[in-house]
Amino acid sequence: MALLLDTCALLWIALDAPIAPAANEAIEREVAAARPAHVSPISAWEIGMLAAGNRINLAMAPTRWFHRFIARPDVALAELTPDILIASWFLPGALHRDPADRIICATAREGGHTIVTRDRKILDYAAAGHCRALAC
Repeated sequence: MALLLDTCALLWIALDAPIAPAANEAIEREVAAARPAHVSPISAWEIGMLAAGNRINLAMAPTRWFHRFIARPDVALAELTPDILIASWFLPGALHRDPADRIICATAREGGHTIVTRDRKILDYAAAGHCRALAC
């Protein structure tokens, strides 16, 4: 199962915060199979936004922090194509208008990923059958 880390999951994992056992097991299975977890470039935008608004406190500049995270051998940067950006506005069902969440859902749908997230709206969207998600 190809995994796509939502920004909240990326932060929790980077900070070694506990995540749900099922999500942890899925990540460990992927690492053991030499399949990295993917991160959308839109998460870099969200990290920058959170740091600029003093909503997260990083030990280094957000750009350096993000590049350090995606340099890990168990992480890969997901593709962010024009097709994904356009598809993010034509998603089926009801998903709120947050562009980052829409792009993450479109990325997951286009790439066949399962989103690892704590975002209730994405989890509800997945429960409605529009994408796959795993609560962390």
